[in-house]
Amino acid sequence: MLKTTVVESICKEIELQADYLKNKHLETIYFGGGTPSLLNMNELYDIFETIKRFYTFADDIEITMEANPDDITRDRLAILQRFGFNRLSIGIQSFDDNHLKYLNRIHNSQNAEDCVHLAQEMGFENLTIDLIYGIHPLLTLPKKEKKTDSAFTHGVHQIWQRDLEKAISLNVPHISSYCLTIEPKTVFGKWLQINKIPPIDEEFASQQFDILVNTLAESGYEQYEISNFCRDNRYSKHNTSYWKRHEYLGVGPSAHSFNGESRQFNVSNNPAYIKALSLGQVPADFEILTPEEKVNDYIMTGLRTKWGCNLLEIDKLVGQKWIKSNEEVLRQNISLNFLKLDNHLLTLTQKGKLFADKIASDLFLV
Repeated sequence: MLKTTVVESICKEIELQADYLKNKHLETIYFGGGTPSLLNMNELYDIFETIKRFYTFADDIEITMEANPDDITRDRLAILQRFGFNRLSIGIQSFDDNHLKYLNRIHNSQNAEDCVHLAQEMGFENLTIDLIYGIHPLLTLPKKEKKTDSAFTHGVHQIWQRDLEKAISLNVPHISSYCLTIEPKTVFGKWLQINKIPPIDEEFASQQFDILVNTLAESGYEQYEISNFCRDNRYSKHNTSYWKRHEYLGVGPSAHSFNGESRQFNVSNNPAYIKALSLGQVPADFEILTPEEKVNDYIMTGLRTKWGCNLLEIDKLVGQKWIKSNEEVLRQNISLNFLKLDNHLLTLTQKGKLFADKIASDLFLV
């Protein structure tokens, strides 16, 4: 009952937010967060019919469904095709059963491989899979098997290498890969506090990042964003729109929206979300962005991509204020080979990508 009510509320929010975006012609639609792949035909119908009341679709629109391997069945994929889904984002995380168990995933390595084959067999050629690196077997192996010598560490990297080789062998055009993080309010976060598990080994994660970049490059994948790789220019249209600061509308609990001038953050609590919309209210915090905040957003997202940040765009927003306040930071990072400035275009070097968050924050206007 709650899921149906959430869907009804999502449809109501689409209606109330109809004027949020200036552009009514959609190039991407993304179903993500929670378990959207479990929506039934009636729920998908209601959502799409509501969207079509207020927006038109581009001929080459990208419509993505985020799914877990255990959600992917022949019948489910057939339903998605009926509604025009042409891209799947599959949360595989790893092809190693020990790692999957540590990550508390329901699927196993064989399920992960089988679901990709099934999707391809059903005609979903445009696939992306998620992989996690930085999972040290000191976290996942039984105590009696744990070691700390360099030979063991080398063996650990072989697990990651096998993950990547398996992903490449599946011939998916897009791979997203993120470093393991431990959030404070999760079970792992509590275990970390009481020393039940060790903290993330940053040097180990850095080594695995290098393996990731080099292995995928050798197989023809372009690193177009720090964590995203594709073949044959098969960039994620949806995520690229975020990184290039195009406007977007997010609907549902916890969704974020951006229209170039403001940001919105929906409440994360489902009952609060449903109640607000039943009263005809959008359950979101709202903020108008200052020119400085727009620059900071641009730096934070743009630097992560191959397209970088154009200093002329920054100049349009704040004049010479940004360049004057960051002359020394830029000089230092360029001399350390972390940043490259070429014809007004600022990009991270491969070395700099390891420190992207810090470099970006150092360049913020405060």
